Amino acid sequence: MKKIEEVTKSDLLSREFMQEVFDEEDEIERGVNIANLMDRARELKAYTEFRVLLDAFRKAEREALPEKTKGTLCQWTNFESDEYNNMICGYWNATERGILKPNSDEYACYHPILPVERLKNIETGAEQIKLAYKRNGTWHEIVVPKSLIASASKIVALAEQGIAVTSENAKLLVKYLSDVENQNDNLIKIKRSTSKFGWINKDFIPFDGDVIFDGDMKFKQVSESVTTQGSYTTWLDHVRTVRARKRIESKFCLAASFASVLVAPLRGLPFFVDLWGGTEAGKSVALMLAASVWANPDENAFIGDYKSTETALEAKADMLNHLPMLLDDTSNQNRRLAENFESLVYVLCSGKGKTRSNKDIGINRESRWKNCIITNGEKPLTSYVNQGGAMNRILEISCDGYIFEDPRLTASVVKNNYGYAGRDFIKILKEIGVEGIMEIQKSFLDELDNDEKMQKQSLSLSIVLTADKIATDYIFKDGEYIDIEEAKQTLIDKNELSDNERCYRYIVDKVAMNPARFDPQNEVVEKWGIIEDGYAVIISTVMSDLCKQSGFSRVSFLKWASDKNLLLTNKGRTDSLKKFNGTPVRCVKLKLSDNSDFNGGFEQIDMINNDVLPFN
Repeated sequence: MKKIEEVTKSDLLSREFMQEVFDEEDEIERGVNIANLMDRARELKAYTEFRVLLDAFRKAEREALPEKTKGTLCQWTNFESDEYNNMICGYWNATERGILKPNSDEYACYHPILPVERLKNIETGAEQIKLAYKRNGTWHEIVVPKSLIASASKIVALAEQGIAVTSENAKLLVKYLSDVENQNDNLIKIKRSTSKFGWINKDFIPFDGDVIFDGDMKFKQVSESVTTQGSYTTWLDHVRTVRARKRIESKFCLAASFASVLVAPLRGLPFFVDLWGGTEAGKSVALMLAASVWANPDENAFIGDYKSTETALEAKADMLNHLPMLLDDTSNQNRRLAENFESLVYVLCSGKGKTRSNKDIGINRESRWKNCIITNGEKPLTSYVNQGGAMNRILEISCDGYIFEDPRLTASVVKNNYGYAGRDFIKILKEIGVEGIMEIQKSFLDELDNDEKMQKQSLSLSIVLTADKIATDYIFKDGEYIDIEEAKQTLIDKNELSDNERCYRYIVDKVAMNPARFDPQNEVVEKWGIIEDGYAVIISTVMSDLCKQSGFSRVSFLKWASDKNLLLTNKGRTDSLKKFNGTPVRCVKLKLSDNSDFNGGFEQIDMINNDVLPFN
């Protein structure tokens, strides 16, 4: 084409010249040329005539599109790709320039896009679809729910992924994708998919099998972090050095990470491993070490925290399924989560999410998982928990001193080399077989069999020790096993764990802390009762308040106390009348010590002048 300044009025109004303009295949170049020619037409006082001819050529081009498609393209997409086959697209004109509506200049999309795979979820039966789209010369893939591309109001969400869709072209894009999908059943394959990591029969997702993981959209950062990087040898060499320091904290975190995938095969229940202690001990690096077994341990990758909501943490646990869930810093909680933190711990230990409904199809699929949750904090996790059902699923490791010789070096190594040990471990487990693994676990259970320890805790610890033995024998080959006597320190005595036993201790502690409230001579403070003959005679409403404040059941506690002969009952009632200042009041008479059931007891301490106390 001539230079703009050389174009004459006769050129602007000639058929041959305009045909040369419209022969330009690059839409951007053509648009620039037309804009310059319009300016030139104004200079030559031929703008109106030029616009008439321009509109006529544009109309002729639109009308010619279907005929072009029928000939050489046979109504197929005409995208340049070695990976994706072209597909039947009906009357749509689908080229590298984009997808045009038939007999129109309206675009369904300004770049190539097509459905390439259907995924049917084996848990829910719901379908998702994999879309391939081309931007800036590069093809990308994204997996989305079928419902998203079936609705013009929902499909605009794909704009966040770089797909050129707005409220203007949304309806056209929905129609185009529907046409291509429905006319290419023989080309678009259906594959089984899952939104959960872990065991499916003898396969482990995402490492093997023909089942595809489809949870990318929900937890993209987490799912993409489950991969390999760097050198397995570098990781092994450094971790062997860490283990050689004989610190139980690092070995236990590693073993717990491996143990997570054994919970389901060994028919265990989810449990916590909690690493607690002062700052600068290396607790966060220990969490990174555990994460590096399976995934990228960097921040905002595989390791999470408590800043999320309970619902989001349930959904994440459901997706991780059999892989470990790692949560950093129990003290750094979402405000709403902090108000009911014990409930979260109990739910995660239960392995089952709360039943919830949705506005579209009623009840949501129930979230379930069987794994190990590894966490850390400055205070023990049990300090947030009162319910024994949750406490007996927590294995706590007290962190004394420095875990790592050089925590920065360890963090650097595991951030650059990760993901290999987990894959290796899965292969080893398949070779040993479930029966062989159960035999290893049984030997540990026999050694941990102790009536004074909680059975569920012993089961969880046996799974950790089983994983430690397998990893030590087959992966590290360094003989650095977790010392079983040291590991037993994570177990809690039954009496320590009983809700009612802890309620008893709480109440007698409260009595000891508040002598003035039981002193009939003191009229300044509110009275809770009186001490007589080795019993705390506690006003019934006060007993109810104490139980409520500490999160214990009054009914359960009083029945337990009665069965233990710690309560003076009256004709089957757990309370009886006692006069205070001539007024009869219902009271609970609780024994303050019983040497036959509890070691020690209460020793009378003379209360001297309050001025010498360190606090008031």
